[in-house]
Amino acid sequence: MNIAGRFPRPKPKPVDNRPHAVVIGAGVGGLATGALLGAKGYRVTILDPLDDLGGRAYAHRQDGFTFDAGPTIITAPWLFENLWRDCGGQLSDDVTLRPNTPFYRVRYDDGTVFDYSGDRAAMEAQIARIEPRDVAGYRSFLDESRRIYEVAFEQLAHKPFHSLLFTAKTLAGLVRLGGYRSVYSVVSKHFRSDKLRTLFSFHPLLIGGNPFSATSFYCLIAHLEGKYGVHHAVGGTNALVRGIASLVTRNGGRIRLQETVTEIETEGRRATGVRLASGERLTADIIVSNADPATTYGRLLKAHPRRRWTDRKLSRGDYSMSLFVWYFGTNRRYDDVLHHTMLFGPRYRGLLDDIFRNHRLAEDFSLYLHRPTASDPSLAPAGCDAFYVLSPVPNLESGTDWTETAERYRQKIASRLEETVLPDLARHIVTSRIATPLDFRDRLLSWQGAAFALEPKLFQSAWFRPHNKSEELDNLFLCGAGTHPGAGLPGVVSSARIVADLVPDPATLLAGSWERTRRDAHP
Repeated sequence: MNIAGRFPRPKPKPVDNRPHAVVIGAGVGGLATGALLGAKGYRVTILDPLDDLGGRAYAHRQDGFTFDAGPTIITAPWLFENLWRDCGGQLSDDVTLRPNTPFYRVRYDDGTVFDYSGDRAAMEAQIARIEPRDVAGYRSFLDESRRIYEVAFEQLAHKPFHSLLFTAKTLAGLVRLGGYRSVYSVVSKHFRSDKLRTLFSFHPLLIGGNPFSATSFYCLIAHLEGKYGVHHAVGGTNALVRGIASLVTRNGGRIRLQETVTEIETEGRRATGVRLASGERLTADIIVSNADPATTYGRLLKAHPRRRWTDRKLSRGDYSMSLFVWYFGTNRRYDDVLHHTMLFGPRYRGLLDDIFRNHRLAEDFSLYLHRPTASDPSLAPAGCDAFYVLSPVPNLESGTDWTETAERYRQKIASRLEETVLPDLARHIVTSRIATPLDFRDRLLSWQGAAFALEPKLFQSAWFRPHNKSEELDNLFLCGAGTHPGAGLPGVVSSARIVADLVPDPATLLAGSWERTRRDAHP
């Protein structure tokens, strides 16, 4: 009896002959790029070594608590609305963004408190209590911030700087904006009070920059926040990550976790595919790297002769600071602590010199305290609070032995929090974990354990930063914090859009892709 004849044969799966885009890294930049490429007509495969989505925007879940691992401040929500629109969806169908008011509470070392918001009258009243003459300076600073924003963000943040001709055309405007000045020098021009100079210049630290050397273009953040507000995602930033991942899969893209790319394979001026730690090879028509550019060039293209991003150039770069992050949950709530709190230490410039220039772990620190349960109690068990506290520290160039130092450093931070905003903290901690520069190096594959790739100084920005279209290979593209326009959620989403605009129209690649797709047999 012919048993096989009694059952219909299953229909073969249709061959997906779209050109293949391999994206290395499932961080926000990689996922957003993958979503846009899928909407453009590419077959997308995203590869990431972690066991879950997000990269730096990963979420730790333990003992009933959810801790966003990295970015928690969402500005420019319209960038995400546009991302969803261009991928055929609507942001509000997948993610809920809610505003934070005030944006932050700032606590100085002497106990002075300042609530930073978009309410200009409230801001001016607080400024007047510190230095009445600086109210006028606040107004003039916001005017300058707006002018910088209108050029550096609205006109240039979504433009690629891989062309010297384009850079030359924009150079005059960039000079008029005063990009050669530092953020702190611009702020100091408007404010007399040291407290207010600190308050209005600290923002570059949120994207890995030293206010005393970061280009003044980052003064635009004051206007950006004032215009669009500061938001959080219900469920945590990782809920936003998962929403972006759904845009990838809806267009037929695949996300493969716990897959480490060990090499980008090349022939001449083209990347042909990637090799995985398992030995598997994936062919590709284009490759997009969301990895740290120094890792992309120094490790994944180690065997490829490089003209610009040589090992020598990579080693001479100035890399951002790293971070020490302590995640903890308490069995009580601290309802007088806001969603975002900045706790400034006794030193400002001296501490930043130690972090960025001296590469020395100081005894003092400034802290960012994140309490998401102030806005979203679902991130902790009933009656509990979820926190993380972040301290900027030198990257691994400091030589600090974090295996020996981490617990002592954590205890110092815990004592400081207990003395200031979290009384009786030690008795109420029920879950805890830490991340050090070693985690940034070993888990996130960041060069020197730097949390934000290259430091955003003038000559490491725009054309001087690793280009979104690689100088080394014709079909390699870069997105994420390490490339233009830089770190922060707006920056990495803008980098995704730049890449999506730069890649070839998939229709032009279709004929050549057909045979490769058949050989690849759906990675």
